Amino acid sequence: MELTEKRIELERMSRATRALVAGVVMALGFSVAWAAEKRPIDVISDNSFLIEEAYNQEPGVIQHIFNTVYNNDSRRRGWAFSFTQEWPVFSQEHQFSFTIPSYRIVEGSDRVYGVGDILLNYRYQALEEGEALPAFSPRFSLILPTGNRDRGTGNNVVGYQWNLPFSKKVASRFAMHANFGLTYLPHVRAPMAAGQLSPRRSLVSYNVGASGIFALLPRLHLMLEWVGIFDESINDAGRTERAFKPTISPGLRAAMVNEEKLQVVVGAALPIGLNRKADNHGGFLYLSIEHDLF
Repeated sequence: MELTEKRIELERMSRATRALVAGVVMALGFSVAWAAEKRPIDVISDNSFLIEEAYNQEPGVIQHIFNTVYNNDSRRRGWAFSFTQEWPVFSQEHQFSFTIPSYRIVEGSDRVYGVGDILLNYRYQALEEGEALPAFSPRFSLILPTGNRDRGTGNNVVGYQWNLPFSKKVASRFAMHANFGLTYLPHVRAPMAAGQLSPRRSLVSYNVGASGIFALLPRLHLMLEWVGIFDESINDAGRTERAFKPTISPGLRAAMVNEEKLQVVVGAALPIGLNRKADNHGGFLYLSIEHDLF
């Protein structure tokens, strides 16, 4: 019996050793293949989470982007989803995209659920990246009132958004990005505590942000993003309320597939609110599928 048990134990150890060796060999193989890239930061681009990169889609290439944020703090608990699809318009200079948000969140005793306000986006590649110049692609978005004001998913007005993204690869393994934006919502009415609607008010919110991305490997990038939102909203008393909401978000992104006509990028991050007004998210998940149209 003892010899049989020892033999079984040796066989298990042998299998475990072979599996470990195989895993190490595969990891080394992937590392060598990935390290062969001359500029590791070039392998994954236009795949940031909270910051917008200034690179339009190449002609004939479509990108599908899925985001999921889990909120788990004392004020908000639940999920927020977003789907974006980007299309080049004849050339890389012009790009059209749309963004569809949806929510399933509990705020105190209120439930926020359903489709939010859809964004129709146009972005122009004003500057292509050069040795000294950054890439620059200003964006204009039309915000459609597809959400529900009573459920908390929309504002019931047509809104407008502008964003100025800049991107620069400053080294073979390091890139930096910056955003400056504005959102304008005219004649908004919001539910008040008494069950009535507030007087109409025009709301203006500003956003700034920056990020640094370092290529640990060509297909594996370490990310650090910071976003600050100067938010304007209507409180339960019907008055305009202003708040600054800064968030820092460390994360990782990886290209699981990186072929000539198909790229699949996954990512995860941990957005952290830096003051009492900002949300503390439980996590952020990202999926991008980019492929040739023809």
